[in-house]
Amino acid sequence: QVQLVESGGGLVQAGGSLRLSCAASGRTFSPYAMSWFRQAPGKEREFVGLIKWSGGSTYYAGSVKGRFTISRDLAKNTVYLQMDSVKPEDTAVYYCVAGNSGIITAPASVNSWGQGTRVTVSS
Repeated sequence: QVQLVESGGGLVQAGGSLRLSCAASGRTFSPYAMSWFRQAPGKEREFVGLIKWSGGSTYYAGSVKGRFTISRDLAKNTVYLQMDSVKPEDTAVYYCVAGNSGIITAPASVNSWGQGTRVTVSS
């Protein structure tokens, strides 16, 4: 029973930066990949990006490509979402999800969501 806890959200001005963290509990943690999703007010959850645990290759949604960067720290069982050049439309609650045997890019494929961390971008 691995628990994922998102943190690092807050208020940031448009054009600024913020780094979100997702820490996994447990003595061992070796998913196939970790994904980030977000849910803006009044909207459905959407895929943001992912990172393969082994090797660290990444994939991003077009809306954030070039602005967001996903990284991981194997020793800390932690994945990060570095948000740069943020826009008001980035305002959302951000969630991380573990893909145990493959990648997860569709919200419908997720069976359990954590608390998430809220990001508010002011203009």
